Amino acid sequence: MTDRLVPPAGPQRVLASAQLANSIGDGAYYVTSALYFTEVVGLAPARVGLGLTLAWGVGSLAGVPLGRLADRRGPRGTAVLLALATALAVASFLVVRGFVPFVAAACAYATAQSGLAAARQALLAGLVSAGDRTGLLAHLQSTLNAGLAVGAALGGLALNAGTREAYLGVFALDAVSFVVCAGVLLRLPAVEPVAVRAGASLGVLRDRPYALVTLLNAVLLLRMPLLSLGLPLWIAERTDAPAWLVSALFVLNTGAVMVFQVGMARGVTGLASATRAVRRSGWVMLAACAVFALSAGASPWVAAGVLVAGALLQVVAEMGQSAGSWQLSFDLAPADRVGEYQGFFGTGVTVARTLGPLVLTSLLVGWGTPGWLLLGAVTLVASYAMGPAAGWAAGTRARRGLRPECVP
Repeated sequence: MTDRLVPPAGPQRVLASAQLANSIGDGAYYVTSALYFTEVVGLAPARVGLGLTLAWGVGSLAGVPLGRLADRRGPRGTAVLLALATALAVASFLVVRGFVPFVAAACAYATAQSGLAAARQALLAGLVSAGDRTGLLAHLQSTLNAGLAVGAALGGLALNAGTREAYLGVFALDAVSFVVCAGVLLRLPAVEPVAVRAGASLGVLRDRPYALVTLLNAVLLLRMPLLSLGLPLWIAERTDAPAWLVSALFVLNTGAVMVFQVGMARGVTGLASATRAVRRSGWVMLAACAVFALSAGASPWVAAGVLVAGALLQVVAEMGQSAGSWQLSFDLAPADRVGEYQGFFGTGVTVARTLGPLVLTSLLVGWGTPGWLLLGAVTLVASYAMGPAAGWAAGTRARRGLRPECVP
């Protein structure tokens, strides 16, 4: 069990420590931020949603140039500066009292977070051998879930107190967690920046095969708001299952990823195994959607049992898809432009966060069982399309002699 939760000593463990530091703060932030912005800052919920949507849109656009900056100036220093920038952005929420300042602070937060994610991936690629990257990302995902769980518990204490001071304490904790993250990242060896090639500016935007892989991954990531939005609405509107099951399913998902993600990723070692993992996850996700649909109209405890079974299938699909996509995102990126390419690949998360709520509420609450089946079918089609797309990207790079600047 220990080797599943703790990566090997050295840079891998330091990266995990940095992940743990800021994920604890983020866990507390995630469970309290909505109420802080509405009850303490005094913003209407619709304005909070609009502001965050704008912010993550800006952040997704900034991810590619910030990733390129990490490649060209060195990923360690860039990651440290962006962690500190995230801390400042979170701290600015403490003094926000209106919509426009809120949007400005949220844009700064999303931009720094997107850039930090890309810089960390470039740093990982420079410090860890290609064969160990997916395994380390699995460890980092487990660490992330552990930190989020601890942070969510701390945030729960603030919610229980319900005071302005408690909410401010959570935001201060999140800001400090990113300062600690920056300090931990400084313990890592420096990774040399790569040379700038003439005419290679933001070439990932012209890399059509990699763009297709990124798009398909974004479709697969539409499941991201399932636990936080889709299933809670489904349980409330379409089933007789008890309301507390929403929390239980979240805990089940978080715990399963924390314990089993590393083991699920062990068999993913190259493009072939990555595309197989994504295909298998598509079938499992289709099965999960079909099982979730069966909960409608059942008695409360039967519905609860069916929902738990669906959640187990869903988390298996999630872990398989994650492992496969991590491998593809690195193997198909040029070695000298990992930050830039990871910044682009990370836009799939932003697309899922932006479009996922609309897609899931329309399909699941609006359409019911046919919506579940359509969601599963779209996931399966995207998972099968990933193989040819990855083959196209790999073939293009091989024909160009692994010179991604020449990719059209």
